[in-house]
Amino acid sequence: MKKFPFKNEIHQLLKKYPTPFYVYDEIGILNSLKKLQNAFSWCEFKEYFAVKATPTPYILKILGKNNCGTDCSSLAELYLSEMVNITGENILFTSNNTPIEEYKKAYELGAIINFDDIGHIDKFIKEVGIPKIASIRYTPKEAFGTEIIGDPVNSKFGMPFNKLLEGYKKMKDIGVKRFGLHAMLVSNTLDEDLIAKNTEIIFKAVNELSNILNIEYEFIDIGGGFGIPYKPDDKELDLHLLSNNIKELYEKHFKEFKPKIFTENGRYITGPHGYLITKVLHIKESYKTYVGVDANMANLMRPGMYGAYHHISVLGKEGNFKKYDVVGSLCENNDKFAIDRELPELEEGDILIIHDAGAHGHSMGFNYNGKLRSAEFIYDGNEFKMIRRAQTLDDYFSTIQGGDIYV
Repeated sequence: MKKFPFKNEIHQLLKKYPTPFYVYDEIGILNSLKKLQNAFSWCEFKEYFAVKATPTPYILKILGKNNCGTDCSSLAELYLSEMVNITGENILFTSNNTPIEEYKKAYELGAIINFDDIGHIDKFIKEVGIPKIASIRYTPKEAFGTEIIGDPVNSKFGMPFNKLLEGYKKMKDIGVKRFGLHAMLVSNTLDEDLIAKNTEIIFKAVNELSNILNIEYEFIDIGGGFGIPYKPDDKELDLHLLSNNIKELYEKHFKEFKPKIFTENGRYITGPHGYLITKVLHIKESYKTYVGVDANMANLMRPGMYGAYHHISVLGKEGNFKKYDVVGSLCENNDKFAIDRELPELEEGDILIIHDAGAHGHSMGFNYNGKLRSAEFIYDGNEFKMIRRAQTLDDYFSTIQGGDIYV
């Protein structure tokens, strides 16, 4: 059974603001960051929070104050980092099919530049300059992928070893002095052994490149993808075991130089500490029992897009279970938060809590059917703060152009 930490405090929001909305646990977020930092304290370590997971300035700011950098993949994410005073090598810019103006902004901020394709290197040198520190994204054919990222051979991201060799040689020849290597090979895994196996592949590549090119790599970004237990009976990732396994590999492979270790987790930091709050609008008896709520796939895409599981609890109710499909109001049949889910017997007006929505939840929202983006709140240990207001119809229509459209 998953716990909801605000079951008493949430009523103050429900009285003042309409559902649906997101709530986050600030203390929980910071505790996850500190747990990660403590686990890797044996090396020079830095976590670069994946901004795409939860691109909210308040959250980025509290993470930055706790020695966390940002992993950015777009122009907007670079501006978000700058907005909260995260700049310089506290930003790792890793993008793909990257417009040159995004590279220019990353360079202006002093970010670490991570190339997804060596074809971008010449463009960068011509249009932007020589990066002070750079890396290339590695996607080894023999990597152990997971379902979301998939088979490395079919990945649009990164490059094989022979391309790495060509790219680093090119950068060294044009005057780049500081190097790292990047890889992101899994997503949302709870398998410590899988992460360790991929990490060893990365370590071996760094050593081979170093020997061939006479480069001492300054950092290795082993990626993110550390999973969280979405289902109540899922085991939590054993971070201590994982760190010890990686430490053994590090000591085995690095004798001559000691690269820093970076990670770029988003889900692990914020995922368990965000909740989508929604209200039951209607209960429909058809071939099945459908519970229609005021949130929909535009508020949380993962169940409809991936078939992802998110635990659902009912505020103030336990027991007397009945089977339901929990659905939104979009004109799409995959607009479902749960299928055949056992929940306490429901009625109109009940408040449902959709758990583990703190990453890739609000950030993946959209406006299909004219649905509006929901508000976000954070609880700092004393009170709720609004960190993003709800979108309005005026916001939605604000970009429309085309002459005299209003009559």
